[in-house]
Amino acid sequence: MTVSARRRTGHSRYGERVPLVAAAVCPHPPLLVPQVAGAAAPELDDLRAACDTAVGGLLAADPDAVVLLGAGPATGPIPPPATGSLQPWGVDLDVPLTPGQPDRGAVLPLSLTIGAWLLARQGVRAPVTAVQVAADAGPAELATLADEVNAAGTRVALLALGDGSACRGEKSPGYDDPRAHPYDQRVAAALAGADVDVLLELDPGLSAELKAAGRAPWQVLAGAARSAGTWRGELRYDAAPYGVAYFVASWERA
Repeated sequence: MTVSARRRTGHSRYGERVPLVAAAVCPHPPLLVPQVAGAAAPELDDLRAACDTAVGGLLAADPDAVVLLGAGPATGPIPPPATGSLQPWGVDLDVPLTPGQPDRGAVLPLSLTIGAWLLARQGVRAPVTAVQVAADAGPAELATLADEVNAAGTRVALLALGDGSACRGEKSPGYDDPRAHPYDQRVAAALAGADVDVLLELDPGLSAELKAAGRAPWQVLAGAARSAGTWRGELRYDAAPYGVAYFVASWERA
């Protein structure tokens, strides 16, 4: 089987089916949306461009389904139709899970609202499934979600939304914490190297203390990727412009 044929069918070089074919990680600050940022929008131009590149690459894998995964008040899928709103951040803008959907439906949390906005910018055509995960989700819940990602279709692309620590400086939302920078460095290295073991080992307690909203989504990504073979990672963005760590990464099958 040729490489192109493997990409088309979702089979690995050894013949087994591997549903997850591509993944990307993006943060979910509302300021990513220019209408929300207003005059400050240029401050996040580099982050916005990195997200566009990562999501564009995700869709270039030609998935037959896209799973949006991000933090929310509960754990589990959000059935379509569903819509997010940026009204809490001062902008009268609705973001549907699927462009052109007939009605508002369920409510998307901020993470999935930003994810749907990023997908719409790239003209997503594949069916999109939204899955939220609670900040305190335990290993069993995360493992179940990882299995469900791989069951979403024959060729699945995963967009995981999550911020790093929010304790990078005295003006950060969580004030300054000396543990934040080492934590974020470890996450950045794991995303760059597609190191699923490091992501799965992130401590839930420390992550909560550092207000790292991405911990649970990253661990679902790691669980789904672990059962899908070997991966290559590319870190496209790593900075904390407002005292919150933002990472953008692309993963593809090795």
